[in-house]
Amino acid sequence: AVVSTQSGHYGRGENLIKLIDTELNPHCEEWEREKRFPAHKVFKILGDAGYLGISKPEEYGGMGLDISYEAMGAEAYAHLNSAGAGMGIGVQCDVATPALMNYGSEDLKERFLRPTISGDYVACLGVSEVGSGSDVASIKTTAKRDGNDWVINGGKMWTTNGAQADWMCMLANTSQGPVHKNKSLICVPMDTPGVKVHRTIDKMGMHASDTAEITLEDVRVPHDFLIGEEGKGFIYQMKQFQNERIYMAAGIVGALDRCMEATIEYCAQRKAFGQSILDNQYVHYRLAELQTELECLRALYYKCIDDHLAGHDITALASMLKLKSARLSRIVTDSCLQFWGGMGFTDDVLVSKMFRDSRLMSIGGGADEIMLDIICKFMGTSPGSRS
Repeated sequence: AVVSTQSGHYGRGENLIKLIDTELNPHCEEWEREKRFPAHKVFKILGDAGYLGISKPEEYGGMGLDISYEAMGAEAYAHLNSAGAGMGIGVQCDVATPALMNYGSEDLKERFLRPTISGDYVACLGVSEVGSGSDVASIKTTAKRDGNDWVINGGKMWTTNGAQADWMCMLANTSQGPVHKNKSLICVPMDTPGVKVHRTIDKMGMHASDTAEITLEDVRVPHDFLIGEEGKGFIYQMKQFQNERIYMAAGIVGALDRCMEATIEYCAQRKAFGQSILDNQYVHYRLAELQTELECLRALYYKCIDDHLAGHDITALASMLKLKSARLSRIVTDSCLQFWGGMGFTDDVLVSKMFRDSRLMSIGGGADEIMLDIICKFMGTSPGSRS
């Protein structure tokens, strides 16, 4: 698939797909059963091959390429037979690290970014809390200045990679000011006294991804572990979400390509009433409709990347991309599953796992309703945005 018309490069990450097929896919069934993939082992394999820092600076061990190449990697990771493991990789590559890369000090980048790119460290993002999911401004975790340290109290919820992470990019309230100006991002080593994995969470999908609830009690970290400027954390995190949404959409496009290909192949081989399932007009017409929707999504995804590379504000477009990709993920997997019949209701086929795992897409990384709210604000149609 074309990755970016602006940067003029093409490809599907064939070398990465080959690595996935030989080194990772043979273990995916085991990871799904155990409900955890070995993050340090997997990330070291990928880090040694250079795939954890595709868009990160070369001076910290990355490839120094632009976000379109990172998106190509996300599409390739869709070839993993465990979406949960792929999600953990996504957090490592493009969820927990963009703010550190863009705003962190040189010392912080050496301490946390370099070993994350090499696969020696596992990273997680600490934003959501028990009472604060999509409403980021309402988080309660605090980081109070005490001499040369921050003293952190609170907790984080739905933390992907949390049970295995070496460090967290954590959002906390560092002052009593307005909710959009009183937050900061801080690097928190997970072995710091007071940081505890309260529990790992059982989920309906993304089984191989460990998702943790983290408690923080009188956690003391150096003041220099602050990313960028104090009070800019909310802004940094909103920008970090843009990367996440592009990465997420790229992975969905890659996964839906696989879903469609597998379904067409199955329907062509499976026979009922004297003909292949694919020969039924409704089936091949429905698949044509789904492919058309998928190509529209792909075009939006490329447009978002091109605008980002051109330096445009992509807040609205990235929100549209997140909304469309999440909803189409559910539609395509549901429609394809139907054509698998009874086999689609088993864990023996990839499409059933995709159906199960895709439900997260409209919730995680910003719920559909939040995306709609952002889009309406840019359109000037929401009550608070009308003059």
